[in-house]
Amino acid sequence: MTGTTLCLLLLSVVAVTAAWPVPRALTRANWPEREPVVALWVWQCLVATVLLCCLTALALGAAAVFGTVRAQLFAPAPPAVTAAYDLSAAPPWAAALTLLLACGAAWTTAVLGRELADARRHRARVRAHLLERAPDLPAGLPVARGPLLVLEDEYPDAWWMPGSPPRLIVTTGALHRLTDHQIDAVLTHERGHARAHHDWLLHLSTALATGFPRVPLFAHFCEQTHRLVELAADDTASRRCGHLTTALALIELNRHRGVLSCASSHRLLGERVDRLLRPPPRFGRRDRALTTTAAALVPLLPLLITFAPGLTALP
Repeated sequence: MTGTTLCLLLLSVVAVTAAWPVPRALTRANWPEREPVVALWVWQCLVATVLLCCLTALALGAAAVFGTVRAQLFAPAPPAVTAAYDLSAAPPWAAALTLLLACGAAWTTAVLGRELADARRHRARVRAHLLERAPDLPAGLPVARGPLLVLEDEYPDAWWMPGSPPRLIVTTGALHRLTDHQIDAVLTHERGHARAHHDWLLHLSTALATGFPRVPLFAHFCEQTHRLVELAADDTASRRCGHLTTALALIELNRHRGVLSCASSHRLLGERVDRLLRPPPRFGRRDRALTTTAAALVPLLPLLITFAPGLTALP
């Protein structure tokens, strides 16, 4: 078995493992609720692992099938390294795999571009609509970091709208219903989303799940990202304003949505309130560091597999 064939087989095994059984096991685990930020990092590392497997397999397959690509990729490599891959003796299925991966790469680029373009158009429409509705800032409102837009609306709501410049939006209904400490908790929650750039994670997960709906990793990544970013922002608010204040703010802001109803379509709201009222024990610093480091090492596996034949051939 040639070095290229072995690399392609190993990369396929790693990609399939990371895309199917691992995400199913991760969704059944209980620890992500305790450490949503670490869990988000683990999901991102899994996605990066699969994408790197596909990208490196595409590069090796293209080098094996097309002499021009081979000459470009291995031009600076010593002859011993090129011989270790034995690209001229690639398996017959390498061409089909390369074509499949090339189509996948093109489709991934297309769905990501479409998601970003749609998000930009949506933000532009919403921004123009909100600016038409925005009254003057009420006197006595606590000063917030960054642009704050207050809307005259009985419907209690608050959200962060990314863009240039970003906007922190709150309705007068929320200001009337919540206490000053609860408003601070809500605004801190939304700033947590902004500081962590959760909008980029949501766009990425949505695009991959839409483009590859039959891949469990991307479907679970999208579902869990929408859940974990809220838990992470809740933790940001509770650390500053307290668990009880954040929970009460969440209840008051969403009471009309049936936040405590098990039959509600917003069941996540009830889970968030329960979690704030009975906060689960967090990982210790050592466990967080170990989990984060282990997850960061996983995307290096495709690179190690790809470069292993060349590294072993070096004197």
